[in-house]
Amino acid sequence: MDHGARAGDRAGRSGDHQDHPEGCGPGIRVDRGLTMQSRGKIVVASQHYPPDPSTTAAIMAEIACRLAIEHEVVVLSGSPGALPASQAGPGKPRIVAVKNRVTGKAALIRRGAAELLFVARTFLALLRQLRPGDVVVTVTAPFMLPYAVAAAAKLRRARSALILHDLFPEVLVTAGLLKPGSIVTRTMRAANALMFRALNAVITIGRDAERPLLSYRGMARNKIRFIPNWATLVPAPRPATPDNPFRKTLAARFIVGLSGNLGFTHDPEIVFEAARLLKDEPDIHFLLSGWGIGFERLKQLQTASNLPNVSFVARVEDAELEAFLTSADLWIIPYRKDVAGVSVPSRFYNLLAVGRPVVLVSEPEAEAALTVVENGLGWVVTPGRADQLAEAIRNASRSDTGAMTERAVKAASKFDRATAMNAYAALVDELLHSPELAEQR
Repeated sequence: MDHGARAGDRAGRSGDHQDHPEGCGPGIRVDRGLTMQSRGKIVVASQHYPPDPSTTAAIMAEIACRLAIEHEVVVLSGSPGALPASQAGPGKPRIVAVKNRVTGKAALIRRGAAELLFVARTFLALLRQLRPGDVVVTVTAPFMLPYAVAAAAKLRRARSALILHDLFPEVLVTAGLLKPGSIVTRTMRAANALMFRALNAVITIGRDAERPLLSYRGMARNKIRFIPNWATLVPAPRPATPDNPFRKTLAARFIVGLSGNLGFTHDPEIVFEAARLLKDEPDIHFLLSGWGIGFERLKQLQTASNLPNVSFVARVEDAELEAFLTSADLWIIPYRKDVAGVSVPSRFYNLLAVGRPVVLVSEPEAEAALTVVENGLGWVVTPGRADQLAEAIRNASRSDTGAMTERAVKAASKFDRATAMNAYAALVDELLHSPELAEQR
């Protein structure tokens, strides 16, 4: 899943600032048929949690707060700072701080060491917190955390569930950082097999994750649960108006947007090459905002070429995010090849919520590509084919996308926060109250 906090990846959670900014606000529709007397408590282990502004933090807070409606919930949080008022008080999760040294993303060695130390501290905290029959929920950030959670749960005879945002080492192989047959890759896959055997449930946010998961001997189909992420902006058509602050300085009629974290699984070069192919078409302009190694690469390319149809915007704050998402007529999500089953773009759902078609660079079997094709929401182009991307953008600029806008809004309404929260609650209840299910391997 692309899971960062600002600009487009905050598109994976933005808009909730209007009524429930930190994940514990009102508006969750509780399925009372799920309510049962808890036989144990819920422990949520996450490096990212409010006041951390990231998408992962917002998702984990939403889940913890929903579960706290019916159960005792303890959050092991690696995010320093005071909680927002909406996160504190009766009926809210109890927060246990786990010391965590925050390092810059460029300091890879220091960051890895800090994350390893955080995982070790979380493991010890889990041993103190967990009791037989408890349920612990965690996420794949950092990627070592699920190993510690599965081991601690096994030792304490608790049950464990992993929310799979990114599948390692597959992400690193896709990015070209590891070779498929390397010692590191084989070691990580062996560790994964043990971890998946120990886990009681794995929550995927994309249907395409099932195939790579089942390639592990420790994984069984009955452990896999599909709970997609959700649109946090209210689904409704939002026209691109001339007075939009991000649009009014641009002379072009058709604006192509790209935003969010561009990490190892993304391809910045294909976006820039498509812009180069379209540089002589004055009606089309590229508006780019985000961060990560991919955006640094885009800036390097633009510095060298100075294309007239490319503009960069500084990282967008929450208060301006809806205006930014509505400034473009079309949005690009550019993945590298072999990303199916490895990552799902969280920004995708809010782009649909504002009624924008998308061009997805991806294999056709990837989750977002399936959604685009099934609902008629835009174009899917082959990874690495900048000519196809340019042609899709050209076609979009010459098309009446009004019908796509309606379909996008309708599709976004299917990815509902309350529905997802109730699905998480149902799974936790199964783990708490169905020992025979939890014991299946």
